[in-house]
Amino acid sequence: MSVQRQPPTLDTVAAAAGVSRATVSRVINGSPRVSPEAKDLVDRTVAELGYVPNRAARSLVKRRTDSIAMVLREADATVLADPYLASMIIATSQALSGTGMQLVLVNGQNDAEHERLAEYVRGGHVDGVLLASMHAEDPLPHLLIRSGVPTVVGGRPDRPVPGLTYVDSDNVGGGQLATERLIAAGRTGIATIAGPPDMTAATDRLTGYHRALARAGQPGGQVAYGRFTRISGERAMAELLDRAPGLDAVFAANDMMAVGALRTLRSAGRRVPDDVAVVGYDDIELAQHTEPALTTVRQPIAEQARTMTELLLAQINGGPVSDPVVLRTELIPRDSA
Repeated sequence: MSVQRQPPTLDTVAAAAGVSRATVSRVINGSPRVSPEAKDLVDRTVAELGYVPNRAARSLVKRRTDSIAMVLREADATVLADPYLASMIIATSQALSGTGMQLVLVNGQNDAEHERLAEYVRGGHVDGVLLASMHAEDPLPHLLIRSGVPTVVGGRPDRPVPGLTYVDSDNVGGGQLATERLIAAGRTGIATIAGPPDMTAATDRLTGYHRALARAGQPGGQVAYGRFTRISGERAMAELLDRAPGLDAVFAANDMMAVGALRTLRSAGRRVPDDVAVVGYDDIELAQHTEPALTTVRQPIAEQARTMTELLLAQINGGPVSDPVVLRTELIPRDSA
């Protein structure tokens, strides 16, 4: 009959290394109050014995959970179907690789859920929060900052929040790039499918669209609003065709709405780009595989997620709140415009 081997404990490591239990604890918890020689000895002994620290016990000592929350304020179906949000989640997880931190995903769609989330965070269940997919009048940033919780926002908040930093892309410039592409192609009836008006990314891209038209001396075009989803892009494109059947170009404020617009145009017998040129925004992978391939504005989603994560980890480790970071956008020309 075999005897099951008990997992090594802190005392086991201390005995094998010939040091005190306190010394082992200091090494494992990253304390500077230990000599390099002792640290090397304990590290080697931990590796030889296969000792795994108890995360719960370490959390009590360090007052840390070694986890951060990413909060998404969207319907579950939207989160699962949105390539932008999926890319943010993946890039954040990759940025945390090797840091010992875990990513917790939380979806809070309304104010009541955000109040519960604030209580969860204030209860010490995570060390910091990344806020993605922000909407106007969101109470959560204020709740978190007042509670002293390290927080970084993806995208510019609709109004400044003292003590809150954010990482954004140049959405005004990106909207301008997209519209200038259509103007340079000789289009004069340029409409746009804007995103939700309660999201600054959408309003900034719309500002860039209007700015480009004004600088070219063109009148303001037709605007229809979507929800950053494919089906809302289909409906908005149909609305624009009803209102302005002579339009010859459309800038969609994200690629998923542009994909919906392509489908509606095809159903209406409009050729792209011959009859109607289309430009999207984001440069998701699908943009390369539409028919025709989608001209779009690339925003550096992975870089945004990495930067947000780095700034949050710096705050968690006692660093100051960083100044806002705004990343550059780039036009990616393909066949649709």
